[in-house]
Amino acid sequence: MDRERKITQVTLAGSVVNIALTAFKFVAGILGQSAAMTADAIHSLSDLLTDIVVIVFVKISGKPADRDHEYGHGKFETLATAFVGVALLLVAGGIIYNAVQALAGAIGGAEIPRPGMIALWAAIVSIVLKEITYQFTVREGKKLQSLALEANAWHHRSDSLSSVGTLVGIGGAILLGDRWTILDPIASIVVGIFIIRTAWKLLSQSFGDLMEASLPEDVEKEILRIISSFPDVSDPHNLRTRRIGSRYAIEFHIRMDGNVPLVQAHSRTSSLEKALKERFGPGTHVVIHIEPTK
Repeated sequence: MDRERKITQVTLAGSVVNIALTAFKFVAGILGQSAAMTADAIHSLSDLLTDIVVIVFVKISGKPADRDHEYGHGKFETLATAFVGVALLLVAGGIIYNAVQALAGAIGGAEIPRPGMIALWAAIVSIVLKEITYQFTVREGKKLQSLALEANAWHHRSDSLSSVGTLVGIGGAILLGDRWTILDPIASIVVGIFIIRTAWKLLSQSFGDLMEASLPEDVEKEILRIISSFPDVSDPHNLRTRRIGSRYAIEFHIRMDGNVPLVQAHSRTSSLEKALKERFGPGTHVVIHIEPTK
């Protein structure tokens, strides 16, 4: 099964969960008179929308290189990750805004309705289902080396965390009495903060890739270790790395004996390129510049 199709299948599986939870949470939020649960439902709806973004952009990123995109279309997957992060920020902003309005109304004397048990059960169901969906999606994202899929997994996790906050708020409002119904909007604010934290991580990573940030230090050290393992290659320098979607791009200079025949030098660099692709994936972009030893 090709990578694009597998990513689509994993995302669609999450979409089925999101559709069911969105409907259930909206019903529970309305019938249970819970602002926190209604906010949670909106979060699940945003999950569904980002599922669509991931499917569309991953499909584009899977297209082969062409004349206009000679390095391929991998950056579209990174762009999808950024969209997921922006969507999370917007969702968090809306949740916090509505919660602050509810708190301001309560301070002014407005009554906050006591949530019903259906809202509490909806939060419990959401925590269980979304955590299962997160674990499945993040595992497949790492296996397929898909940043967009891993970002979407964290969107599932943020929904699970928001439901934990919702559970605490709704449970406190139900069990502690009418004086504590203010816990419901407070839980919404906590949910929003959790979501903002997740969104910031996703945006930092995706913007770093879009701005051609280097690969992590530990990855670059491993690259240098692989290069240095070849006995007739010395002084690897001018290492430049970046990410193109799910693929790595690696460029560097090496030194070899200037008296080595061109055929032998070419054979050595081909072996070096093969070793890097075996470690980091067959789609790894490798450029090697040879300099004679002094």
